[in-house]
Amino acid sequence: MKKLISHFKFRFIQSFRILNLNPKVSIPVLLVLGMLIAVRLPKNEYYPVIFFILIALFHSERKDIPFLKKVFVQSWRWIILLETGMMYTALLFGNVHYKIEKTGVALYLLIVVLAFIPPRTKQWLSLNWNFIPNILFEWKSFLRKNSWRAILGFIIIILSSYHPLTLIFAGVFALDFISFIYQPHESKEMLEMYFKQYTLKEKIRKNTLFFNILLLPVYCSFLILNPYESLYVVYYLVFMNLYLLLSLVRKYKNYNHKNKDSDYNMGVYLEYFLCSMTIIPALFMLKSGIKAANQNIKTYVGS
Repeated sequence: MKKLISHFKFRFIQSFRILNLNPKVSIPVLLVLGMLIAVRLPKNEYYPVIFFILIALFHSERKDIPFLKKVFVQSWRWIILLETGMMYTALLFGNVHYKIEKTGVALYLLIVVLAFIPPRTKQWLSLNWNFIPNILFEWKSFLRKNSWRAILGFIIIILSSYHPLTLIFAGVFALDFISFIYQPHESKEMLEMYFKQYTLKEKIRKNTLFFNILLLPVYCSFLILNPYESLYVVYYLVFMNLYLLLSLVRKYKNYNHKNKDSDYNMGVYLEYFLCSMTIIPALFMLKSGIKAANQNIKTYVGS
């Protein structure tokens, strides 16, 4: 019992440490938790199904099974069962709109089954995405590394178009991943070769076009389902595009060949989020950022 209490105490402290030190994890987690607490779904039975899928995805990504086997030699499956059961329960009863029903209770049986299903050791889905042109190499690289996550996220964003609130929540969640598309720095040689062929203006135009082609099904779906709420789509389009442009421009404004990636953190996310939300500050930031980015590119490429 003492070992079990120590383990859960460690898990609790570890969770807060990860959320505090890793914005790549903390921002999406906080946004998703906020959405899961507040969102109202058309049917009560949808909540447990969605929460179980989230728990199953978490389980599939676990890397701590060897650690659990070492610490809890005979009872490590019980630890998995306790952890997943507690998380499922917290999600289920954390939502202010959910009322207990048979689907939610029945899925506890599948939670038990998860303890006997080993996490994946290989990537589920790996696509080449060769149809994406080289001018969009950041997108191509990101999608190759995160194929199934990107497809799942895309489906979630499309499904979010059924209501203005879910559209906004899913959009805010997607912003964080947009930031990481432009976080890695290419090599000095690649940057020089790239900007001898293209200008920053062309890069901005192509990236914006590709981004809006991706979001086109979301725009259309929302307008079909919510024909009297068209202003939401206009604002959503402006908001999402401004954040994308701020992230892209920031990459080249701060580019240094000695650094592998940009120093993206929660502060940057919140700054760009607020500026994009209020629109005017983002426009001023873009104007000065593009000028600084072009100047920085010239130091590597020349005139």
